[in-house]
Amino acid sequence: MPFHNRTKRWGCLVAHRRAGKTVAAVNDIIRAAVMYQGPNGLFGYVAPFQNQARRIAWDYFKYYGTPIASDVNESQMTLTTISGSKISLFGADNADAMRGLGFSGVYLDEYGDFKPSVFGNVIRPALSDKQGWAVFAGTPKGKNQFWEVYKTAQADPDDWFLLRLPASSSGLLPPSELAAAAAQLTEDQYLQEYECSFEAAILGAFYGKEMRQAQDQGRITQVAWDNNLPVHTAWDLGYKDDTAIWWYQVVRGEIHVIDFHSVSGATIDEIAQTVLAKPYTYGKHNLPHDARAKTLASGGKSIIEQLAAHLGVSKLVIVPDLSIQDGIQAARQMLPRTWFDAERCSNGLEALRQYQREYDEDKKAFRERPRHDWTSHAADAFRMLAIAWRAEPVAAKPPEEKVLYVGPQNEVTLNDMWAAQDRSPRRQRI
Repeated sequence: MPFHNRTKRWGCLVAHRRAGKTVAAVNDIIRAAVMYQGPNGLFGYVAPFQNQARRIAWDYFKYYGTPIASDVNESQMTLTTISGSKISLFGADNADAMRGLGFSGVYLDEYGDFKPSVFGNVIRPALSDKQGWAVFAGTPKGKNQFWEVYKTAQADPDDWFLLRLPASSSGLLPPSELAAAAAQLTEDQYLQEYECSFEAAILGAFYGKEMRQAQDQGRITQVAWDNNLPVHTAWDLGYKDDTAIWWYQVVRGEIHVIDFHSVSGATIDEIAQTVLAKPYTYGKHNLPHDARAKTLASGGKSIIEQLAAHLGVSKLVIVPDLSIQDGIQAARQMLPRTWFDAERCSNGLEALRQYQREYDEDKKAFRERPRHDWTSHAADAFRMLAIAWRAEPVAAKPPEEKVLYVGPQNEVTLNDMWAAQDRSPRRQRI
């Protein structure tokens, strides 16, 4: 009831599993849509994935909304109320479907699984003309963008409604069920899923330990780039989805990651212009092996051929084609000596924190392969960085110079003299 009776424009709902968040959200949106007095009322329910919105919430909307619905569009997942307002369901994986809309209110379910840029780039502008409200909801999943919303709501109670419901105090699940869950789950699992802990490790995260160490050791901070050293890039190339790029420098054995960029649907020319617009002096651009593939849509040219026209073919490098697991291991080995710029790399850092294994529902265990979601492209580009860094040849130690003495103390052989002659520069004969 505190959630339904809130009066603040912004809301944060942190609740344990099976607390009834979705049913509460559905009925809250339906009531708001029916009671809306303005013109062209539009209310949205946004899940991390569009098929997730259909699977989890659409049946609830039809069930609870039928008495007040004048039209239900099954294919578009849109319900029109008898008052003329519309309720539409979306997925954050297809955020462009929300561009240009004006929301009167929106509920963001499992916001911790969203790509961080979705709210700022798409949803927040869509709330402006109607001064629409927004609720950020979910169960904790590490210190991601949902945690940041939670901290903001704690710090600004005048503008934010905040409700946190851990299972130990909500009373929504019987004590016997909580005891059984605690016995069957790891401590981190139970604390995260039932006690709403943001401190628990993200389940199945590939780089969870390494990223926590980077944060604790102060290696996620402000990292200035050195004008005297080349800046390298590492890429993951998306065709129908994101392209991700990391910028980095190698400084006395340390990897300084100074910038990150990801974009969806951009052309090769546009991406190249983004790279060239940076104020860096470039060394190598490290591309994945599939950059060699030629496509008919590009006139039979490969990605590397298209990029060469902008970035110069001499600077383009194809990284060794290692397995995903080998690349992840290379990244783990590199992370302890890696420093990140916290501001310029914020989206990429969040992707590395949340990059995780697929979960096998049948075997109740995590698979070795990664789950494909918004984190994949940034993580794949970071693997390219790690592989390129590991493959970089180490400068050979110069041979020890021997001094020629006259007398019995001399240790220089004829072979040493010939080798020294080969190493010394020779004047060209005329």
